[in-house]
Amino acid sequence: MSTNKVIITVAPTGGMASKKQNPNLPTQPQEIADDVHRCYNAGASVVAVHARREDDQATCDPAVYTRINRLIRDKCDIVLNNSTGGGINGDMVHQVGNTEYWEIRWEERLKGLEGEGVEMCTLDAQSIFASFGGKEIMVATMPSRIRQLARMMQERGIKPEWEVFGLADIVQDVSRVIAEGLDTAPHFINIVLGVNAFQGALPYTPRLLQTMVDHLPPKSIFNVSAIGAAQLPAAMNSLLLGGHVRVGLEDNLYYRQGELASNVQLVERLVRMVRELGYEPATATEAREIMGLRPLAS
Repeated sequence: MSTNKVIITVAPTGGMASKKQNPNLPTQPQEIADDVHRCYNAGASVVAVHARREDDQATCDPAVYTRINRLIRDKCDIVLNNSTGGGINGDMVHQVGNTEYWEIRWEERLKGLEGEGVEMCTLDAQSIFASFGGKEIMVATMPSRIRQLARMMQERGIKPEWEVFGLADIVQDVSRVIAEGLDTAPHFINIVLGVNAFQGALPYTPRLLQTMVDHLPPKSIFNVSAIGAAQLPAAMNSLLLGGHVRVGLEDNLYYRQGELASNVQLVERLVRMVRELGYEPATATEAREIMGLRPLAS
């Protein structure tokens, strides 16, 4: 395969943004499937799927994931990547003043593995402490849970998309789990930068991204997810470093300052820029080959 092929991931929904912030955000299964199909036709080859309930709140209900995945698969062969970040069904640990402290249940997060047709799932390489909507939310992924998730994915033939937020995630947990044989090369690593709502998150800068790329395990391929205005420059930087790219309303609600975006607009612009730099968007079939996924059954 030509080495100029680039995987474009679209992250259409996420678990945090709302239609009040951007009415173009798809939240219901048919809405998500229709939007993903438009993005696929524009050049996306992977979709990062987040499920929402009927009230638009995030969920890991496998029935909802299955519904979304089936609707998408009826339309196209885009690679399906489900989240294990968890829905809203956390447990409030305690409250101090006006601040509530919550933990997302581990059992809830594991349900992301159960959606029919899933080919990839996210695997957080650290515990996340997020400040959002007046809550302090803990998404606990200790080393033992990282191994458990990796093992469960391996048993199910699901490819992990490693979510790394700092250098320690790469050189410690990801590298150790790979060394234990719980992820088969090529390892797909998503470098997440600029998540201001997460404690300890790194901003996007070319130097920080270069450092993280320099420390990736052997036989890795990488993708970059940068939040807000950093989305586009980080994508271009990823290309220059030999990586893949991601866009979508999960990470960035705006096309430019003051102008709300749609997922299709963001994908179409990125496709133009990918081609201007001499690359070509990978098809879904090519993306599977690059990432070492099984071909889609006919």
